[in-house]
Amino acid sequence: MTLAHADSLRASEGQQSRRSEQDYFRPDIEGLRAVAVLGVVMFHAAIPGIRGGYVGVDVFFVISGFLITGLLWREVSGTGSVRLRKFYGARARRLLPASATVGIITMIASVFLLAPLRVPTVLYDGIASALYVGNYWFILDNINYFADSLTPSPFLHYWSLGVEEQFYLVWAPLILGTAWCIRRFRRKRTRAIASSRRPYLVVLSLVAAISFAMSLVITYVIPAMAFFSLATRAWQLAVGGLVALTAIHWQRLNPRHAAIGAWAGLAMIVIACVWFTSTTPFPGTAALLPTLGAVLVIGAGCATPTQGCGQFLSTSPMRAVGRISYSWYLWHWPVLVLAPALLGHQLGLAERIIAALLAAGLAWLTLRYLENPLRFTPKIRDFPWRSLGVGAVATLVAVFVGIGLLKVVPTPVGQGAPITPVAFTAAQPLPTGSTTAAYDAAVAQTFAEVQTVLAASLDARAVPSNLNPPLDKLSGEQRNLTYNGCLRNPYESGQPECAMGDTTSTTSVALIGDSHAAMWTPAFQQIAAQQHWRLDMMAKEACPIMDVAVGTAFRRLIEDFQHCEEWRAEVMARLKAQPPRLVVVSVFRGYGVDEVMTGFKAYNPAWIDSLTRLVRQIRDIGSRVLVLGPIPGPHSNVPICLSGHLDDATACALSRSAAVDQSGIAAEAAATTAGGGQYADLTDLFCTAQRCPVIVGNTLIYMDVSHLSIPYARQLAPAIGALTDRTLAYGH
Repeated sequence: MTLAHADSLRASEGQQSRRSEQDYFRPDIEGLRAVAVLGVVMFHAAIPGIRGGYVGVDVFFVISGFLITGLLWREVSGTGSVRLRKFYGARARRLLPASATVGIITMIASVFLLAPLRVPTVLYDGIASALYVGNYWFILDNINYFADSLTPSPFLHYWSLGVEEQFYLVWAPLILGTAWCIRRFRRKRTRAIASSRRPYLVVLSLVAAISFAMSLVITYVIPAMAFFSLATRAWQLAVGGLVALTAIHWQRLNPRHAAIGAWAGLAMIVIACVWFTSTTPFPGTAALLPTLGAVLVIGAGCATPTQGCGQFLSTSPMRAVGRISYSWYLWHWPVLVLAPALLGHQLGLAERIIAALLAAGLAWLTLRYLENPLRFTPKIRDFPWRSLGVGAVATLVAVFVGIGLLKVVPTPVGQGAPITPVAFTAAQPLPTGSTTAAYDAAVAQTFAEVQTVLAASLDARAVPSNLNPPLDKLSGEQRNLTYNGCLRNPYESGQPECAMGDTTSTTSVALIGDSHAAMWTPAFQQIAAQQHWRLDMMAKEACPIMDVAVGTAFRRLIEDFQHCEEWRAEVMARLKAQPPRLVVVSVFRGYGVDEVMTGFKAYNPAWIDSLTRLVRQIRDIGSRVLVLGPIPGPHSNVPICLSGHLDDATACALSRSAAVDQSGIAAEAAATTAGGGQYADLTDLFCTAQRCPVIVGNTLIYMDVSHLSIPYARQLAPAIGALTDRTLAYGH
C-alpha cells in the first residue's frame, strides 16, 4: 500500500536533488496518510457510517505516485540517471521486513486458530503475498473483495502492497527509460535535456489515460481484475506523479484558492468514505472522487502546506497516526479476521474497535523496534546491496515459513463412528390416468421420508469417519461438477451437446440454468437411467437462463466477454428446434448479494417478470416446465466450518429463517404459475421447521458456500423424480 512509502518528499520542481530530502518533507502528507488509513481501518472494523472507507487505498496510491515520482524526477533531472540499486534498496529495507514479519506471525496464528480446511488456502495467500503477487493470486482465485461468503483471508489486504511493489519495479525504469529516449532522440547527453518535464508529463498522461480506460471497462466485466491489478490502478499512481511534475504550478496558486481546494479535496475523500458502499461498482468512475480529492489536497499543499487543511493534517495527532500507517495497515486486518476465531464468536462493535486499537499498538511497536532501526541504521542504509539483502532475506524467510507450515497442517478427518448411508425410497410408479392428488401424495411421501431423516440428523454431533465426500477430497468433487465442459465457465461461449441417460429415447428432458442446474445433474442422471429418458444438460456459470437486463451502460461490452445473451439464445434455439417433453430450470439466487457486480438482483421485480416470460416462452414451444426453488443459502463455507468442528457438526447447522427467503420463493412460485409451469419449493428437502443440518447420515449436504454435494444430489433423486413425474403428468 502506498502508506508503505516512508520518505515524504516535496516535489518542488525548481530545485535540484542535491538538497537534503528533509527539505522536501510534507507534514500534511503524513497527516493525509492518517486520513487514508483511518478510512480503511474503520471500514474493515465495520464502524457505522464508514461504508466506503476502502477508498483510503486510492488515496495511498495517489500519495505514492506523488512521492515516488518526485523522488525519481529530482534524481534524473539532477544527474541524468537513476541509481536503481539505491532506489530499490531503500524500498526493500523500508517495506519488506515489516510485511514479512506480520505475514509470518499471521501464518503461524492461522494454523492454530483457523479451521484446518481453511489453513492451506490462507498459507498459499501468505506465500503469494510475501512474493508481492498476492493481487494477481486473488484475481486468479476470482476473489470478491467485498464478499462475506467465506471467512476472509487475513492476507486479503496485502493486494495493495503487491500493486505498490509492482509499481516500484516499473516506475523507476519508466522514468529512466524516458530520460534515455530523450537523449537518443535529441542526440544530446545533457542534464538540461534530461530535466525537461514535458516528455515525462506526456508519458505519465498516456499511462493514466490507458489505465483509466481499462479500469472503467474491466470494472463491469472482470471486477476482480479491475480491483486488484496494477494495470487498472496505475492511473491513480500516474495522477499522483503528474501532480509531482507540475508542483511548481501548484505552488503559484493563490493561498486562499489553495486552501479552498485542499478543504474541498479532503471533503471529497470523506464523502466517498461515507457515501460509497460495498455494492458500488469499483474502481470504475467511482474511484475518481477520492483520487481527485487526494490530488487537490496534495496539489494545494504545494502552495500552503501548513495552512488551512494542511495545518489540520500537520497536527501532532494526525502525524502520529500517519507515521504508523504502514504498520497499522499491515496489522489491523489479520487482527480483525483472527480475533473471532480466538474468542469463539463474532466481534461486536466495541470489540472491533478494541481490536483495531490493539493493531495500532502492534503497529507502534513494529515502527519503533523494526521499521526505524532498519530504515536508519547507517550500516544498512548507506549500502544498497545490504538493504536489498535484508529485504530478500525477509521475503525468503516468509516464503519458507509458509511452505513449511503447509507440511504440518492436519488433514481434517471425521472422528465419529461410521454411519450407514441414507437411501431414500422412490415412490411406486403411478398408473396412467392417475389423479393430480395421487401425484401430490407421491411427492408428499418422498418429502416426508426426507423430513424424518433430517430431523434425526439435527442432533448428530461428531462428523462421521466415513463422511461422503471426505472433507479433503472436495476439490475433485468441484471439478466433477463441470461434466467435462458441459458447464460453461463465465467467459466461455457456446454450449456443447451434453446428452446423458438413454440418448436414443423419445422422452427427452432438458436441465437448464447455471451451476445450480449442473449441481442437480447427478439426481437427473439417476432418474434418466431408471426411466429411460434422454437428459440434456445446458448450463453456464454466473449466467441466469432468465433474460435479466444488466443495468449498466457497458452491457454490450460485458456480453462480448461473458457471452451470456449469446449462450441463452443458443439454448432457447435448441429447445425450439427439438422441444423436450420437460424443461427443468434451476438457477443461483445469490445474484446481487454474494455476486454484487452482476447488475441485477434475484427476487426483485425484474427477476420475477423475467421468470414468467421464460416459462411462457418454453410453454409456447410445447414443453412442460418445472422450476426448482433455491436450496437454503449457508452464506458460509460449510466444509470449512465442519473441519473446525469435527466433534460438533451442529455448530455448522443453518437457521431456516436465515437460510431461506420464503417471500422470494412465494414470488417465484406465483410467477411460474402465471407462466404456465410448475414450481417446486425444495426447502423441506433440507430443513426441518427451524433448522437445516449440514450432514444427513454420512452424507455432506453442501460442497461449498452454495452448491449441493454430488452424493446428496444423487440421494434426492426419488424426491426429484416424484416432482418430475407430477409435472409430466399434470404440468398444465
